[in-house]
Amino acid sequence: MMNRRVRRKVLQLKDKEKLTCDNYVEICDGSSSSERKGDVNWISLPDDTVIQLFSYLNYRDRASLSSTCKTWRELGFSPCLWSSLDLRAHKCDSAIAVTLASRCANLQKLRFRGTESANAIMNLQARGLREISGDFCREITDATLSVMAARHEALESLQLGPEFCERISSDAVKLVALCCPKLKRLRLSGIRDVDGEAINALAKHCGQLEEIGFMDCMSIDEVALGNVMSVRFLSVAGTRNTKWSSALHLWNLLPNLICLDVSRTDVTSAVVVRLMSTTPSLKVVCALNCPNLEEESNHTAYNVKGKLLLALFSDIFKGVASLFADTTVKDRDVFSDWSSSKSGNKNLNDTMTWLEWILSHTLLRIAETNPQGLDTFWLKQGAALLLSLMRSSQVDVQERAATGLATFVVIDDENATVDCGRAEAVMQDGGIRLLLDLAKSCREGLQSEAAKAIANLSVNAKVAKAVAEEGGINILADLARSMNRLVAEEAAGGLWNLSVGEEHKGAIAEAGGIKALVDLIFKWPFGGDGVLERAAGALANLAADDKCSMEVAVAGGVHALVMLARTCKFDGVQEQAARALANLAAHGDSNSNNAAVGQEAGALEALVQLTCSNHEGVRQEAAGALWNLSFDDRNREAIAAAGGVEALVALAQNCSNASQGLQERAAGALWGLSVSETNSIAIGREGGVAPLIALARSEAEDVHETAAGALWNLAFNPGNALRIVEEGGVPALVHLCSSSVSKMARFMAALALAYMFDGRMDEVAASIGSTSEGISKSVSLDAPRRMALKNIHDFVGTFSDQQSFNAAANSSAPPALAQVAEAARIQEAGHLRCSGAEIGRFVVMLRNPSSILKACAAFALLQFTIPGGRHATHHASLLQKSGAARVMRAAAAAATAPLEAKIFAKIVLRNLEHHNVEASSLI
Repeated sequence: MMNRRVRRKVLQLKDKEKLTCDNYVEICDGSSSSERKGDVNWISLPDDTVIQLFSYLNYRDRASLSSTCKTWRELGFSPCLWSSLDLRAHKCDSAIAVTLASRCANLQKLRFRGTESANAIMNLQARGLREISGDFCREITDATLSVMAARHEALESLQLGPEFCERISSDAVKLVALCCPKLKRLRLSGIRDVDGEAINALAKHCGQLEEIGFMDCMSIDEVALGNVMSVRFLSVAGTRNTKWSSALHLWNLLPNLICLDVSRTDVTSAVVVRLMSTTPSLKVVCALNCPNLEEESNHTAYNVKGKLLLALFSDIFKGVASLFADTTVKDRDVFSDWSSSKSGNKNLNDTMTWLEWILSHTLLRIAETNPQGLDTFWLKQGAALLLSLMRSSQVDVQERAATGLATFVVIDDENATVDCGRAEAVMQDGGIRLLLDLAKSCREGLQSEAAKAIANLSVNAKVAKAVAEEGGINILADLARSMNRLVAEEAAGGLWNLSVGEEHKGAIAEAGGIKALVDLIFKWPFGGDGVLERAAGALANLAADDKCSMEVAVAGGVHALVMLARTCKFDGVQEQAARALANLAAHGDSNSNNAAVGQEAGALEALVQLTCSNHEGVRQEAAGALWNLSFDDRNREAIAAAGGVEALVALAQNCSNASQGLQERAAGALWGLSVSETNSIAIGREGGVAPLIALARSEAEDVHETAAGALWNLAFNPGNALRIVEEGGVPALVHLCSSSVSKMARFMAALALAYMFDGRMDEVAASIGSTSEGISKSVSLDAPRRMALKNIHDFVGTFSDQQSFNAAANSSAPPALAQVAEAARIQEAGHLRCSGAEIGRFVVMLRNPSSILKACAAFALLQFTIPGGRHATHHASLLQKSGAARVMRAAAAAATAPLEAKIFAKIVLRNLEHHNVEASSLI
């Protein structure tokens, strides 16, 4: 245990600025038991303990310590806190680098991301820098790399990748050789070509260069590589246009070459065997995903004594274990056992360190390209290899292995499809617990990559369940609160995928995930599409749950999502924000979110505007949101005032070749708006009838159902009814009425036809007499009327069992009527809500001379008043207030009325009695 004496020693060293990391490897409690009983007094903590705690902070938080107090400011400048620096987590430009420069005099290791950071690191003034590692280097130029090398002459390790460094040429490699004579490791990915002049410069000026990695290059000079006599580890993985004959005759002369990586190349079996046989120092050849080798049936040719070939067809764990003299090493534990014990053999340790890095890099590359025919490899050893590498002591290997896990399970990125076998292989090998432990790491790079892997794996329902059972929801909710945007983004992605499962929604809410997701939108409103799309997508899934939707609203989710819909320009974000608003508005019967969304400033205008998007998914979700919102009377009129009628008619006119989802929602939104007769008339005038008729002809049940609903509402207005006839709508409605597999669509088509031919349209047609508002002056109604009435009769007849009707007519016994009512019931019709005018129109229709329309009217009123229907009580109240009971009794008793009308009228009367009794019991 560290005592006070050690603490004083640390303080003395600190004063002399000689504090090293060895002084605080262990966190020890130097306080007395009495001090531990109360709250922690941060000021009284030993300085070495405070420094150890500070080491877990990212560089921005460490740099901010100077604003806390004088003591922490001094501790914040301790050299051991600034021996390594990871700039990837946050934006680092030249100004930030300048502010950090005073702390970086002894900086040894540096990791950066992107071109801006690459240009900024020169301002750190870290002349003694030994290791530089950069990713997202696609835009880095020769000039940047040359300045980087010139400013850091003590550089021993330079690594750029795994993204391709397409703008770096051999000229910059040559300058690196000239400026960095102490270079020991050089790893570069995706350079177009590495010529002989550059490689010879490395051979001449970098006498300590032990490791070279020229990966995914278009070409390299194989002859020049044979001149780098110091090289021990060489990787040309993924390179093309390699002249293997030249390589064979020169590389086998390299006196120190221990390990060679030719993975993902077109190397032949003859070259591999010759290299293994004729290179005395060579111990390991890594040749993963080399088609020419894998096509060979005779794999025993590679069994060269004392040499190891790692290929997809070999047992990689067993092969690596063979490097150890200790034969008791378990194959699957070989990497973790070595990492925990570390052999005294330097060559072996160097080999294992290199193998971990190479395997993590190669497996990730293979996972990214996802070649066919590797399922067996991934299931038998690929997944286990990645999990094993995640236990590495090399942080970049851990990160890359986690990224590999996130990548190899995805087989269709566009549709977020994962391979169930691969995902479950990770789960069965203990990968979920391991990933969650890494997600709790203090290293933000690991947090981000582990969260990404958890997110992708959680697309599989079994894995999602395992993640939840292992406490993953709480971990992801915590990570979503991170100040590191990349970490929060991946955590939000995990919550998005987990929230697909109904069983996880409540747990996410309990973990504070909803508040964390809403806060992400406010925290990074311009943070790019990644974090915003994931946060909005997760909220959309959660909003589909009634209880969670209320929590989304309480957490400020309505305002956040409307803000995205109004201001964000990314299609994916717009789509998810609109979907979330649609789901929030879908609970109109159980909470007030529908009205709340409509009342949020700019919400309806934004959604109307999004229906004009160039992205189909955005249009679809925006139309769906407007459909749900239109169930609220105030929203319905506000949508129309915001230009919703014109926008949705235009959408319907242009979606004939669109997806079924968009067609359904476009028609559904018009259906919702057309509940208002004013809107219904406006839809007709804007040209909405023709596209709805076209959608009614769709073969998709959901599409023709919503189109039928919209046409039913439009047909209530005689002018629209005439438009439907003129546009050829009668055959379309007749087809629906007779042929649709949806009873609901057939029912609404029948009602639309009944509205059209109850006599009112005839009056309009007679009164206009000439062309008006686009209506033809010569519309023949006789043939359409006959066709419509016949199909209405046939439709009602499908619910009319004559035997049951006769029994009910001869007896008023409740069982008989109840049996007929149940047989005639259309379950979905109970969700329809009619206005007083519509109910009144059906009552008037009971007096119509047409026996078919009488029966249809009675049948409709039966559907609207069946006990248990969502709006049955409302409809019964409208009937009672209008005095319809008298008309119903007359229809039930009329000698000339059709039997169907009589029986249906009797059932309606019984329904009204039921609702009267129900209302009385509530008083």
